[in-house]
Amino acid sequence: MESSQTSPETKTGAGWEAPIDQLATRLMIEGMSPAILTDLQSIADGATKNGLPQLAARATALISALAGASEKNAESLLKEGVTELRSLLDRERNGTPAVVMPSYAALADDAELVADFLVEAREHLSQIEGQMLTLERDPSAMEVIHTVFRAFHTIKGLAGFLDFKVVQAVAHEVETLLDLARNLKLVVDSAIVDVVLESGDFLLSEMAAIERVLSSGVAAAPADNSALIARIRVLAIPDSAKPAAAIPAPAPIAAVEAPAAPAVEKPATPAVTAAEPKPVEKAVEKPVVAPVVEQPLPKAKTIEAFPMEDEHPAKPVAAAPARAPEILKPVEAARAPEQKTPDASSVRVETAKLDYLMDMVGEMVIAQSLIRHNHLLLAQSDSRLIGDLSQLARVTAEVQRATMSMRMVQVGQMFQKIERVIRDLSRKAGKQVVLQTSGMDTEVDKTVAEELSDPLLHMVRNSVDHGIESAAERIAAGKSPSAQIKLSAYHQGGQVVIEISDDGRGLDPKKIRSKAEQKGLISPSAQLTDTEINQLIFEPGFSTAEKITDVSGRGVGMDVVRRNVEKLRGRIETHSTLGQGTTFLLKLPLTLAIIDGLVIEVGGAQYIIPLSVVREIFRPTEDCLFTVEGRDEMVLVREQLLPVVRLNSRLGIFCESKNPHEGLLVVIESETKRYCMLVDDLVGKQEVVIKALGETFADVSGVSGCAVLGDGRVGLILDTDGIYRGRRR
Repeated sequence: MESSQTSPETKTGAGWEAPIDQLATRLMIEGMSPAILTDLQSIADGATKNGLPQLAARATALISALAGASEKNAESLLKEGVTELRSLLDRERNGTPAVVMPSYAALADDAELVADFLVEAREHLSQIEGQMLTLERDPSAMEVIHTVFRAFHTIKGLAGFLDFKVVQAVAHEVETLLDLARNLKLVVDSAIVDVVLESGDFLLSEMAAIERVLSSGVAAAPADNSALIARIRVLAIPDSAKPAAAIPAPAPIAAVEAPAAPAVEKPATPAVTAAEPKPVEKAVEKPVVAPVVEQPLPKAKTIEAFPMEDEHPAKPVAAAPARAPEILKPVEAARAPEQKTPDASSVRVETAKLDYLMDMVGEMVIAQSLIRHNHLLLAQSDSRLIGDLSQLARVTAEVQRATMSMRMVQVGQMFQKIERVIRDLSRKAGKQVVLQTSGMDTEVDKTVAEELSDPLLHMVRNSVDHGIESAAERIAAGKSPSAQIKLSAYHQGGQVVIEISDDGRGLDPKKIRSKAEQKGLISPSAQLTDTEINQLIFEPGFSTAEKITDVSGRGVGMDVVRRNVEKLRGRIETHSTLGQGTTFLLKLPLTLAIIDGLVIEVGGAQYIIPLSVVREIFRPTEDCLFTVEGRDEMVLVREQLLPVVRLNSRLGIFCESKNPHEGLLVVIESETKRYCMLVDDLVGKQEVVIKALGETFADVSGVSGCAVLGDGRVGLILDTDGIYRGRRR
């Protein structure tokens, strides 16, 4: 038979019988052949052109499934698909409208229940992503399958109780797919992982839509889930499935409902109960069709719990031959650490309440500091009073530490998102990437974790897109065809360090300098080290990418990365070797509320320098001071010349130390540059509570905040990077 190129031109369903009948006839005469795919593509294109999305989605999903199916299963998949195509066509011809899902509206009546549902559903979905990536590496990990199955089962039940039919339908179809896998009737491969991850993304987007409706009170229509459900159903064919005499047509996609109660969930159709008993081997070989329940969900007693009647299924009597998983796995990593399940005694607390508690603890620390520095109390010699003040200081410090720990979260969840991004991008770019992670249990402040997520994702996208070579380039350079990206987190000197490294092509200082000179960022005569040149990649609009892709290359990302990190009072260090790779170090504070500061004095005013950037303090001698061209002051520190920045000149204030040897020099590590800050005197070390300056001073360079000092005065917290960059203004 010749391949048909018929593309019906009607939207009512008339004229579509011939292509589908021809497809069925070709299947009977020729079996599975390349022409089948051509016919299916013609049907999909015509349906898309004429506004029949369900028919187009089913045909497209069938093409994808046939392309990855074994020859043994292809015919079964095709017969199942032809039956459903005819069902969709009958509904179009009879004018049966697609079931319209109810919009998200009137959520205020159950606002508390909906809010609890969103929190719990997101917790499950956050674990699903990491579990599925683990399952892709080890399809035999049954406990992981059980965990993901339980998550979708719970989401389905909760969504059914709240009448979120779109969410419930997707969760039900994925649950059916995973049920086949946990009963050893299906082997999890990359296609199944893809569709489960896509389902998780769909559910997350619906959660966001529900949350918007809950906060605004404005009704919104749910997203169309027909194409996604069609893809899931195509994959939900057991490996042991063989052609059946007659397969009932499934109900409309939008009408799929699965109740939460186990008693209703068990399929009990008349066709099954009336059938003659058959051997177990034959029963296993029948294709599994997702159960469809038309009756509405009972809204009583379903909120209690969702027990799993067959959470640990018995081993099948006759094991069906398993479909081999796909070989190509461009992203690999060590198995993610076991997720900690919330303790039964844990309590969910709103972030706003934690923020308020943190503010009050900060005020308590300030009050305790004021009492400790009160000159009347300092003059007292009462040992009892001194002991009570010491006890107050200890209790205050302990309450402060306990409160800060409440806001700490592990970076593991953030790393899992990056693993998903690397997996998807490496596939799209056709590169092989091995991801290695360490320090997943390192804790950072919740705000730091939230603000750091986007910068990390952008840096990883850059690395995969044009930092890592193709497999052919790597082999030609004598490297392994599989590239490595390492993500690690650890504590260092009172800071959290996030390290991102790869073994790609590295940064080319000559190329970066040439591009910077073209853009006018530096003059051709500027004397810069390779480290300083590498920092130019963080300038706005800077990019050395040879071509612009949909991932990166426009030079609008790395400057945002630096700005976000600096907003967290952190800094980025870059180390790169051409041809060997690049390492980025993101150094961040443990918390954004309280810091250890070095209190210095200039012109009678006191300022605070974050202790994490201070390397040493010394009083210079005249013989170690130099000037360059009679303008720039330098000081020799440990055989290294460092520039001197006069803080009084930078801030425009009076200074008692006219000559550097009359004051003190504080060695500051700013980004990748060390310099010395000239101050009059050193007051001491103090733990201070950071206060914002407000919008009025938001654009002031060199100052990042303020704090109440022990004597009650307000001291400005210096932004040491901004002080150095604006030293000549």
